[in-house]
Amino acid sequence: MNYKKFIADLHVHTCLSPCAELDMTPRRIIDAAMEKGIDIIAVSDHNSAENAEIAMRIAEDKGITVLPAMEVTSCEEAHVIAVFDTIEKISAFQEIVYKNLPDGINDERLRGYQLVVNEKDEILSFNKRLLFNATFFSLKDLVDVIHNYGGLAVASHIDREFFSVMSQFGFIPEDIRFDALEISYNTKKDRADAVFGRYRSYSWITSSDAHHLGDIGRRTTSFFLERPSFEEIKRALKGERRIEWNDGVVD
Repeated sequence: MNYKKFIADLHVHTCLSPCAELDMTPRRIIDAAMEKGIDIIAVSDHNSAENAEIAMRIAEDKGITVLPAMEVTSCEEAHVIAVFDTIEKISAFQEIVYKNLPDGINDERLRGYQLVVNEKDEILSFNKRLLFNATFFSLKDLVDVIHNYGGLAVASHIDREFFSVMSQFGFIPEDIRFDALEISYNTKKDRADAVFGRYRSYSWITSSDAHHLGDIGRRTTSFFLERPSFEEIKRALKGERRIEWNDGVVD
């Protein structure tokens, strides 16, 4: 069967993440992705998915597939990207994530604003939860919960010296069922092979981890799929479809 190449950036933050720029609105993200020829993005804010639905709605007539996602922090302070196929599933997952965040109110002067916006970039609300904090989930429990809610669990930027499984554990625990490992834009493929080659039994992807509009697409993954869908990406991560890295977007 002939598969088509789809360029994906599966780690993009919006203005809901306190560490992202305020101009990272869903509308501007979709426009930037279109300009760079990206076919699939995952909106993956810290411990929340409240901007995912509007991003999906904006993308409906733009020729871009938006997957609702979330970058969740385990109690060990390891980041995991949870990718879903529907708003209903990620909304149910979000409820349990919110219940496992510490109590408190975001200090906007210290952490930054956490904006929920509409398709016109108008502010609908300020999320006051401690979204940048670690949840109460252990890493193993977090991955299990993601799977229980129908999502894919990707270990975020394992090559980073903080907020990664490798930085917090020193290794990838064998009893944790990651669907893929993400390498950040900082590490080239040959370097990743040399450092993390013992983990080649996992599928590897690479993403931008965009916090600024200019970051979008600085690192992408090409998936060779029947169609740009969650199910096809799931098949790719199982080894049933071809995956290639790109140092940035490609034609």
